[in-house]
Amino acid sequence: MGREACIIFPNQLFPDHPALQKGRPVWLLESDLFFTQYAFHQKKLVFHRASMKAYADKLEKKGHDVFYIDCMDPRSSLSGLIPYLAANGTQELHCADPVDDWLVKGIKRTAKTYGITYTIYNNPAFFLSQSDIENYQPPASGYLQASFYQQQRKKLGMLLDASGKPLGGKWSFDADNRDRYPAHKQPPPLPKTKKTKYVEDALAWVANTFPGNPGIADDFFYPVMHEEALDWLHDFLQYRFADFGRYEDAMARQHTFLHHSVLSPLINSGLLTPREVMDKALGFASKHEIPLSSVEGFCRQVIGWREFIRMIYIKQGVAQRNGNYWQCNRDIPPSFYTGTTGIAPVDIVIKRVLQHGYCHHIERLMVLGNFMLLSGFHPNQVYRWFMELFIDAYDWVMVPNVYGMSQFADGGLMCTKPYISGSNYIMKMSDFPKGPWQQTWDGLFWNFMHKNREFFLQNPRLGMLIRTFDKMPESKRLAHLQNAEQYLNSL
Repeated sequence: MGREACIIFPNQLFPDHPALQKGRPVWLLESDLFFTQYAFHQKKLVFHRASMKAYADKLEKKGHDVFYIDCMDPRSSLSGLIPYLAANGTQELHCADPVDDWLVKGIKRTAKTYGITYTIYNNPAFFLSQSDIENYQPPASGYLQASFYQQQRKKLGMLLDASGKPLGGKWSFDADNRDRYPAHKQPPPLPKTKKTKYVEDALAWVANTFPGNPGIADDFFYPVMHEEALDWLHDFLQYRFADFGRYEDAMARQHTFLHHSVLSPLINSGLLTPREVMDKALGFASKHEIPLSSVEGFCRQVIGWREFIRMIYIKQGVAQRNGNYWQCNRDIPPSFYTGTTGIAPVDIVIKRVLQHGYCHHIERLMVLGNFMLLSGFHPNQVYRWFMELFIDAYDWVMVPNVYGMSQFADGGLMCTKPYISGSNYIMKMSDFPKGPWQQTWDGLFWNFMHKNREFFLQNPRLGMLIRTFDKMPESKRLAHLQNAEQYLNSL
């Protein structure tokens, strides 16, 4: 079996994996954290199974000895695999940084117990190395994405003029990325992928192994191989990149993907690396008339937000996942797993998530996360819900995004204020239908503001909202609070 072993997790399917070496056996693990920890979306399970099987075949064709460990095998967990390897003569473990608290601790603890040495390599899924993260010192104002993003641009030399200033004269064109989607505009379709034997086998396996899991596995359309992922990237650059920025925050009742890249599942699984993506995106933009607002908006997502979230996870993730700043304790009801909440925008978005394992970032933050916070769901339940239902969800993604950004459960470690709104914002950015849901949503919004007025009064801009509420006629204030109470009692 060899004195060395390379361990690869389901989200590390890099064409050039740093721990691969000729003659070093590869253990490709359907780790329990990715397959059985929660009731994961069926499309996510198909994606992992198909992409891992394709990757195993690719490695074998390159001459590697590959041991594929099924999620039902006890060796799919580190506590099962490492003792097995030790008993069979393995003395050295090699793996890319899992960027997962439990997996990193599991490797270090179990390897030490069994007298095995280990080497953890930098993860190609990120620009920043482990030492970059360790050495990062936030400014006195705290962990702010804007300052982090500017540092990234300077460090990587992206979208800068000859004097090192940002192209276009400003670091962010976010204010230009807020157009509604035109009523009669049709977004370009996503590219078609072939239903390979890997996908067909994975569909049958998931149907047999996880028949009760949420989501719809059929009509699977995601790439599962590196070559397919490159084609997917090229299609985005060719057909959707130009209008990406303009409609980045828009929501449309009939359209899920709009002009988004839908690259997050591919980057987060290792089928593409962010460096590869940015090289091709910037190269394409230099030869085509792509608005700077689209190029910068895309760059901000890849080298800004994504790297920032991973950095926050490593430095503050443990503190975040133990936070419940607002003391929210409600359970998420079954209606949030079926899209039958009675709140039109929430149901529309949940149904597209059940169909695709995906919705875009504004729908996640300002429809789902916003409404869940206003409803007072426990952040642990919100975290689990997102982990289960999204194809691109992993611990490093969801701890900062849920506990920090959407639920503000950490009390402001990475955001200066909670991302909440009334129904006006939803209507402004979408064509979702008007209806009684607006009264419920607005009632929940004002109820949340009223309950937490001391917090909001500390912020001059947010304090204005409290004063707006206080100036409402008493009958209107009571109506808002009663609408909230009625909905919350129905959960």
